[in-house]
Amino acid sequence: MTSVPWVLHVDMDQFIAAVEVLRRPELAGRPVIVGGSGDPTERAVVSTASYEARAYGIGSGMPLKIAARKAPDDAVFLPVDHAAYEVVSAQVMQTLRRIPGVVLEVIGWDECFLGTVTDDPDAVARAAQRAVLEATSLHCSVGMGDNKVRAKIATDFGKPRGVFRLTEQNWFDVMGERSTRELWGVGSRVQKRLAELGIRTVRELAEADESEIVAEFGPKMGVWYHGLGFGRGPADVDDTPWVARSHSRETTFQQNLTAKADIEAAVGELAGQAFDDCAAEGRSVMRVHLKVRYAPFETRTTGHKLAEPTGDRATFIDAALALAAALDPTREVRLLGVRAEMTMPDGGDAVERTPVRGRI
Repeated sequence: MTSVPWVLHVDMDQFIAAVEVLRRPELAGRPVIVGGSGDPTERAVVSTASYEARAYGIGSGMPLKIAARKAPDDAVFLPVDHAAYEVVSAQVMQTLRRIPGVVLEVIGWDECFLGTVTDDPDAVARAAQRAVLEATSLHCSVGMGDNKVRAKIATDFGKPRGVFRLTEQNWFDVMGERSTRELWGVGSRVQKRLAELGIRTVRELAEADESEIVAEFGPKMGVWYHGLGFGRGPADVDDTPWVARSHSRETTFQQNLTAKADIEAAVGELAGQAFDDCAAEGRSVMRVHLKVRYAPFETRTTGHKLAEPTGDRATFIDAALALAAALDPTREVRLLGVRAEMTMPDGGDAVERTPVRGRI
């Protein structure tokens, strides 16, 4: 057989929960929910849930209070331990980099792309799984594709602990009748807008008139979404070290904020913390974003580009407060977050390659 380029997407199975079980073997087989400080009576959301917890309808992003109502009596709630996950993540990535003939692109704590030229991608996938298991005692799933989009989507079909191949040849057999929501990058809002155009399945998206989608989403994203109907996407795996594009800080308040002064004080504090994270890297800030979650659970995000990149803390805080001035004064606030978007190290305004973490 002739060797050809392949993209593999490696995704750790229930990563955060698995790390916690690894540290506490007595929790194996029990529903484990990780989020906030680990106190389900506080306002916070689930960061991850073990497969045992997911069987009760508990999932990432769910408020801990709701998770507690769904959870069985033997469920365990644990606090988020970022430092521990970073250590294991680094070990996973270092292990995968040592696999012969692969290029690795990190896209998150628990996932990465591997680029390889081979006539047997299954063998490379199994080698990756064995290497990670031997090095960390953790399991992963691997999606194989002829580009990143298909490889990423394929991983879900392989979970847990499996491998799955998705290419141009079997794309419509596997994905054709599935909802557009199952496409990488299509969220609930985009799904709704597509449905308003009469597009509900992947096949319908591929068969739609591209000009109609462009009219709805614009010349860039319209073409991109239409291409997703065919499973189109980039195939190059970039091993350039990932550079953070932004730093963000957010907090969920145990009691809703109602006073303007309290909201402004919270925004100012968060903005200062986000700015300090950027300053620690010696980089200027060029954009500010403000996230608000009104009670009971409606989230909105606004932002704007600064007149010029700044290294002045007060200037950035003032920009964040200007966004806060536009918040609805009649609504109670349960969460606030500020994101500081930085200039890239070369001074350019490059597009961030892949969403990672720490974002609003």
